[in-house]
Amino acid sequence: MKFFLSLIFCLTFYFSNAQDLYLHCGSVVDVDQGKVLNEMTLIVRGNKIFSVKPGYHTPNSNADQVIDLKGKTVLPGLIDMHVHIESEYSAEANLNRFILNESDIAFRSVVNAKKTLLAGFTTVRDLGGTGVNISLRNAVNNGLIDGPRIYAAGKSIATTGGHADPTNGMKKNLMETPGPTQGVVNGADEARQAVRQRYKDGSDVIKITATGGVLSVAKNGHNPQFTVEEIKAICETAKDYGMHVAAHAHGDEGMQRAILGGVKTIEHGTLMSEKTMELMKAHKAYYVPTITAGKEVSDKSKIKGFYPEIVVPKAAEIGPKIQGTFGQAYKKGVQIAFGTDAGVFPHGLNAKEFGYMVEAGMPAMEAIQSATRTNAGLLMNENIGSIAEGKLADIIAVNEDPLKNIKTLENVVFVMKDGKIYKQE
Repeated sequence: MKFFLSLIFCLTFYFSNAQDLYLHCGSVVDVDQGKVLNEMTLIVRGNKIFSVKPGYHTPNSNADQVIDLKGKTVLPGLIDMHVHIESEYSAEANLNRFILNESDIAFRSVVNAKKTLLAGFTTVRDLGGTGVNISLRNAVNNGLIDGPRIYAAGKSIATTGGHADPTNGMKKNLMETPGPTQGVVNGADEARQAVRQRYKDGSDVIKITATGGVLSVAKNGHNPQFTVEEIKAICETAKDYGMHVAAHAHGDEGMQRAILGGVKTIEHGTLMSEKTMELMKAHKAYYVPTITAGKEVSDKSKIKGFYPEIVVPKAAEIGPKIQGTFGQAYKKGVQIAFGTDAGVFPHGLNAKEFGYMVEAGMPAMEAIQSATRTNAGLLMNENIGSIAEGKLADIIAVNEDPLKNIKTLENVVFVMKDGKIYKQE
């Protein structure tokens, strides 16, 4: 009995003396209400937002700390629904497939994860790599490295010769015959097996390559690469295991098959028709545009030797079209989820996407909401995505009002994730 009384006393003493952080904020972007609140105090206790109060409040205890953000605009931590933290594309990318070990990839991914976090992105969805992304997620969750909260797809699922077939471009004696374990399927049964393997590996989400892609060493950048039956098998199996399916897709036919098959998000969507936009609305699918990646591949296609010759015409054709498609989809009423495809361009520059979205006609507040509350909903995580009592303390700050200058989000000066400060300028 004495032991339990002592334990209760110690716990009471600890929590009564635990340090609260008082963030004095010049303004706070309330993404739930779609408005900006001026002169606010956020009280952070542990890893959660304990209180949100108007005005500047002083601490109740000498143990508490005040963080002066009176000259800043404060927002919830940003969420990017399409990154590839394991890699960063360069002219050596295809050579790296043959010379980098998993340990090499892991060390590089640690650097990329920290860049992403310090850029204000406290949560990301990693849509495909070698599987190191799952280990990276675990390392972040266990406090071993600094990085965003990661929802990992593990290895993407493709068909033979498809955009995520890891043996594309190899000589014949290296190609072998990858199967469901390696993420290559043919037919509904293998599709189900691949999803179950991803679950076994520890994936949080399933990624398929519903059409050809730009950077794969293969000729076609937009042909459909799955049947509707295969996609249905993937989506039904993923649902059994509590996972959504994201579909890389540039070509229109492949998008329609993906939507009819039950995918939750369409990534890139470059050649999307009005018919497909209506189909997305009818099936409540979301569009993740990745405009920044489109700009990057278009620019890099002009540099001789940067991409393999087979990639250059695809990059020149596909890249310039994504922003225009996004503008049309937004005006048509398609649901938009913020995602960038970081890794195709340098990690840490994710916020450039906001400027391109606003440039294409999306109001700044809606662009910010797409990267916060919308994405939190898609991830089925009610603890992130907005600044409110009881939410996880994922909080960032910028120097200017992003509703007046959206590019200020490219210079995040304060980053807190789970109540811990990672950046304060």
